[in-house]
Amino acid sequence: MTLTEQKTPLVGIVMGSDSDLEKMAEAAKVLEDFEVPFEITISSAHRSPERTLAWTEKIKAAGGQVIIAGAGRAAHLAGVIAAHTTLPVIGVPVDGGPLNGVDALYATVQMPPGIPVGTMAIGSGGARNAGIYAVQILALQYPELEAKLQAYKTKMSDGVAEKAARLQEVGYQNY
Repeated sequence: MTLTEQKTPLVGIVMGSDSDLEKMAEAAKVLEDFEVPFEITISSAHRSPERTLAWTEKIKAAGGQVIIAGAGRAAHLAGVIAAHTTLPVIGVPVDGGPLNGVDALYATVQMPPGIPVGTMAIGSGGARNAGIYAVQILALQYPELEAKLQAYKTKMSDGVAEKAARLQEVGYQNY
């Protein structure tokens, strides 16, 4: 099956609170740009653990292949999901609270052996990278994503060269 024939979400995006949506929307934007079907929801590892487990099972049963989980503060969402599924889980520590996301980073990255969570950077940049990482995982099965990823990386490289050229144009020289 090709990616364009895929009718169910390949990626599930979940966040612990609606206050995380602004940051986690970056992962959704990437998936939209790469035309990867996804589902996005809110569920809490602490306030709605049954909902979190049911959603995780639903995503897998529907053919989902990657889960992106973003949460702040205690940030157990990605780990709880990883404990209940064999799907790859990408954790996004969301910034906020008194420790500005450092607590979420530690909670997401410090998983016990046997419960891996691929952990991204804190905040919206991490959410964006989570989307790209999900696309890279899916590209192993969908060759059309491999070509899109290569074009994406070429565009980034070209952008750097253009910025360097503009810097030269305004009088800055290499030292």
